[in-house]
Amino acid sequence: MSFADLIFKSEDKRSFLINLLWKANNEIMSIYDNSDFNVTFKSDDSPLTKADLAANQILIDGLSTFSPQLPVVTEENKDSLKIPEKNDSFWLIDPLDGTKEFIKRNNEFTCNLALIEKNKVTYGFVGIPAKGLVYEGGYGFGSRKHYSDANYESIKCTNQKDVIRVVASKSHLNKETIDFIKNLGKETELIQAGSSLKFIKVAEGNADLYPRMAPTCEWDTAAAHAIVEGAGGSVSDNKGKSLVYGKKNILNPFFVVRGFS
Repeated sequence: MSFADLIFKSEDKRSFLINLLWKANNEIMSIYDNSDFNVTFKSDDSPLTKADLAANQILIDGLSTFSPQLPVVTEENKDSLKIPEKNDSFWLIDPLDGTKEFIKRNNEFTCNLALIEKNKVTYGFVGIPAKGLVYEGGYGFGSRKHYSDANYESIKCTNQKDVIRVVASKSHLNKETIDFIKNLGKETELIQAGSSLKFIKVAEGNADLYPRMAPTCEWDTAAAHAIVEGAGGSVSDNKGKSLVYGKKNILNPFFVVRGFS
């Protein structure tokens, strides 16, 4: 039995993890409502705020209590990237996906937690702090949308329609994405979203396709990948194979998120 099976079959375990995402969401928003983000820059020039660090610590502390046997790989600790070399099961987190969006105050940022087992993502949790939402799910387990009042609902991808709704930036479309959209051979509607919200658009049935023809890292995609699969969609590379996690190279290949077969 996989660890994902244990989570899904135990309401207490799932509730613990969902509440952990709520805690991280709330901390992110408490900082978001403060004018001082303490913005610094990493070696790759990507921004880092105290919200990234605070949410990261909340998740790590919670997971150490919840599953001390499972190590944690996080964007905020380079040394943790070595963990997959010796462990085929681990947590993968991006405490604040969309830091640039956070700094711009456009509400399009998420908090991501994923369970990786034998190079596959088996379960994922995505918090959307600014909207007061937490999503969870995985292949074979379904996917759900949780509200702050403790209510929740199942979510599903939708079948392809005459007009294909494509999640892509209207202002930053690269050539590869433009060519992909042209080759669809149908009328398209562009839908904008930031961070892993692009996956969530597909998982909820509010978009049909999300082509990503630009670099991403494993922590950017894993949690939302699981939720898309739980909702009946797929995430595959240009050869039709599902994304692999725990690679030596943390970068993903180009991929397409589909809400239909």
